[in-house]
Amino acid sequence: MNNRLKVLRAERDLTQAQLAELLNVSRQTINAIEKGKFDPSLPLAFKAARLFNLTIEQIFIDDEY
Repeated sequence: MNNRLKVLRAERDLTQAQLAELLNVSRQTINAIEKGKFDPSLPLAFKAARLFNLTIEQIFIDDEY
């Protein structure tokens, strides 16, 4: 799954650690999601969407479609 998390984070001048704190996950989790090595859980995807005031689909792009 591709995502725009890194771009959105950079646009808001957030570090991975700051975003991780806002989403209540580790910095390593943010890093893994940004690199496409880990797909977020649905609750985490919803938290990210609310934080950035976007829909899940605007952040996370399913490669299969």
